[in-house]
Amino acid sequence: MGKQLFLILNSILLWWWSSITISKAYSQNQMDRFELAFLKNAIHKDPFGVLSSWNDSTHHCEWQGVLCSKRHPGRVTSLVLRSQGLDGFLSPHIGNLSFLRVIFLQNNSLHGEIPPQIGNLLRLRVLVLSNNLFGGPIPSNLSRCLNLEMLNLIDNQLVGGIHSDLGSLTRLKGLGLYRNNLVGPIPRSIGNLSLLQRLSLGENALSGEIPEELSRLKRLILFQLSSNKLTGEIPAGILNMSDIITFSVGDNQLWGSFLNDQLFLINNGFHGPIPKNLGRLKDLYLIELDHNHLQDDLSFISSLVNCSNLNTLGMPGNLIHGSLPRSFSNLSTSIEWISMSSNRIQGSIPLALGNLFNLSFLDLRNNFLTDCIPHSIGALSNLQKLGLGGNMLTGEIPSSIGNITLLNSLGNCKQLIFLGLSNNNLIGSVPVEIMGLSSLSVLLNLANNNLSGSLPLQVGSLKNLGKLDISYNRLTGLIPASISECLVLEGLYLEANSFQGQLPEALRPLRGLQVLDLSNNNFSEGQVPKGGVFLNASSVSIYGNAELCGGVPGLKLPRCKSPSSKKSSSTKARVIYVVAGSSLCLALLLLCLSIFYRKKKQTTTNAFSSLFFKNQFLRISYEELLRATNRFSETNLIGKGRYGKVYKGILDGGATVATKVLNLMQRGASRSFISECRTLGTIRHRNLVKILSIYSNVDFCGNDFKALIYEFMANESLEECESRNLRLMQRLNIAIDIATAIEYLHKGCYPAIVHGDLKPSNLLLDNDMMARVGDFGLAKIISTVSTETLGVQDQGSSTSTAVKGSIGYVPPEYGMGHKVSTLGDAYSYGILLLEMFTGKRPTEEAFGHHLNLHNFVRMALPDRAMDILDLRVCCEAGDRQQEMKIRHCIISVFEVGVACSMESPPEQMGMTEAIRKLHLIKVSYEAKERMMGM
Repeated sequence: MGKQLFLILNSILLWWWSSITISKAYSQNQMDRFELAFLKNAIHKDPFGVLSSWNDSTHHCEWQGVLCSKRHPGRVTSLVLRSQGLDGFLSPHIGNLSFLRVIFLQNNSLHGEIPPQIGNLLRLRVLVLSNNLFGGPIPSNLSRCLNLEMLNLIDNQLVGGIHSDLGSLTRLKGLGLYRNNLVGPIPRSIGNLSLLQRLSLGENALSGEIPEELSRLKRLILFQLSSNKLTGEIPAGILNMSDIITFSVGDNQLWGSFLNDQLFLINNGFHGPIPKNLGRLKDLYLIELDHNHLQDDLSFISSLVNCSNLNTLGMPGNLIHGSLPRSFSNLSTSIEWISMSSNRIQGSIPLALGNLFNLSFLDLRNNFLTDCIPHSIGALSNLQKLGLGGNMLTGEIPSSIGNITLLNSLGNCKQLIFLGLSNNNLIGSVPVEIMGLSSLSVLLNLANNNLSGSLPLQVGSLKNLGKLDISYNRLTGLIPASISECLVLEGLYLEANSFQGQLPEALRPLRGLQVLDLSNNNFSEGQVPKGGVFLNASSVSIYGNAELCGGVPGLKLPRCKSPSSKKSSSTKARVIYVVAGSSLCLALLLLCLSIFYRKKKQTTTNAFSSLFFKNQFLRISYEELLRATNRFSETNLIGKGRYGKVYKGILDGGATVATKVLNLMQRGASRSFISECRTLGTIRHRNLVKILSIYSNVDFCGNDFKALIYEFMANESLEECESRNLRLMQRLNIAIDIATAIEYLHKGCYPAIVHGDLKPSNLLLDNDMMARVGDFGLAKIISTVSTETLGVQDQGSSTSTAVKGSIGYVPPEYGMGHKVSTLGDAYSYGILLLEMFTGKRPTEEAFGHHLNLHNFVRMALPDRAMDILDLRVCCEAGDRQQEMKIRHCIISVFEVGVACSMESPPEQMGMTEAIRKLHLIKVSYEAKERMMGM
């Protein structure tokens, strides 16, 4: 009995012990489940239902956004709920998920304070809470998370200072506190973060000096401190960091010298005026301010006269305006490099430019320069590259100003290797002296002017020239036989002139010629040669010339007929005419019209395509496109349009590109292809999508295949981006970018270009959220630049009235038969601007037949502006003062959008005025933000 009792008691004890063990294991496995439930309960809004999977029917490791450890079952290691529109608080219970390594909660509407319990997550490596509404201070005990590699709290409403304890996070590679309400100094301890690569503290209210200790951060590639209240001198050690790619310290109160000999601030966001006292830096050697948003005249140049060592002056791609002052010619004679392209510089080139006799590079392209090119430019005997294209220069190309010497002749520039004078209004003949410049080896570009006369016989002296472009002028006569001596030529563009006679046999010896365009001339005699470059039909364009025949089959020209056969054909034709009578005449007339239309279409296609090949673009084969896009796989598809599909691809060299493949079965696709080649192939601007290459040939099955290869835009289009939480200033910056690009098309290009299809899906955003205008499939080149002040019938316009576009964005006057004009783009831009800030599309059914987006906004101004503002922007209004600041800004933006989208063209605001007003709105808003932070 005792033995049985012992066995029973022993069994009970074993059962009890095993139950405790199982319960404990179950408790450990389910512990993180309970903590996640607390997180869910703190969320008030879940618009996309992402948390609906967080229920009792599934294991918590299968819940959306939750990843668990494989070694420790049930323990949560990652929480990823980015861009889900979640509204609520972040529960302190997150600190109990002790195995967490990664937290991604960016792009939501989480508010309240960041729970200090996060400091309990000792395994945490990545914490990203950016683009939310978190307030309060940065938790001080984050310094306990010693494994942290990424801390991103960008774009919230955090207050207080930056704790010096963050300097103990020695594994940190990225620290992002940009766009908050942080105050106080930058801790010197940040200099201890030796692995730090990205430091982003801009758009706060930080004060004091930039700590010298930051100079120890030798791995930095991004240094962002702009829009604070920082004072003092930028430590020289920071400016010496060779790996920094983005350096932004603008909109502070910093002073002192940017090193003793260099001012290198390219590719930043600097705006406003250029200091007028730069000349006090006596040893200044280099000034590089390329591609910022600088808005100033050129009066600062006068102070640079004191910089006797100045070698380089570069500021292309800004908003510099005004005329070149006389002092421009008084800069140091040691200066060798001047680049001011793609600005808004007006007036004449100074007559005394020849004083800068050591100048080797002068680039003033894409401005608004007028009058003649001064003869004194010939005194620049060391000049190697001269770029004056894309202006409004007139007169003749200078050759000589005296009978005694050629000292002041362009022909004296014996070291010139690059000469670009295209897209101006130059007249007269091509100077013989230019043909004597045997140093020219890269490019001679005189295209798109009004030059007349013949091509000088001395063209054969250009023995080292790689590319000659004299297209779109009024040149006449024969092509000189001496051109056969230009043996290095790779590109020869003679199209759209009035050259005549036979195609010269002298072109046959040019074995290196890759592109030859003779289209749209008056060549009308006889047979096309069959040797040399003429053997490759894809390299030759000869459309638009009368009565040419023969050549290789690929040119698709008729066979050359003998005189006897012509006579016989003529006799037969007369007999047929007599017998067949009027009915056959009508048939022949219809046939001729059909042939003429088809020939004209071919001529236009090749003429426009040739424009693209003038520039040096990537040469990409069909095979490489297949590899890059995984054989045009659906997994690589990133967009669809009216005329084709867009695929993401990685080229053999590693470059990521977007490849637009045309659907040639779609009516209008070929015309769209030509339009994009014609425009994007010949223009450049930082706010335009860059075209890298085209493919126009056949695929492996012999079918016609056309594709356009662009830069890849990581942030997709504005259409996709409108669903994200774009803040007010982000939208305003994007609006300014778009307006700047459109103004460039209208005023910076000659002839002017009308985009014709502005809408969110055609506006792309790069890595830095800079807007790029794309899709020029409906673009049109117009005859003159619009004044933006006259009625649509009085300004530059194309001859076409059949305009396509997107419903809601197309100006009403197009539907009434008015010609295409720059004001059509202004209307589309106005609608686009209103859409960006209301979040409403112009085609919404709520507008009905009697209301549109323009009237919807106009009727709300000014009292109900905040009522129609996109709710995602309204969330930024934290208090009454902040709301009033946003209200003032948004009313002004709406007024610009309404003014641009007026139905009557004479009443519309043009792009130049729109840009000016938007910049003023931005400056005013930022000034009020700084005042609020004081």
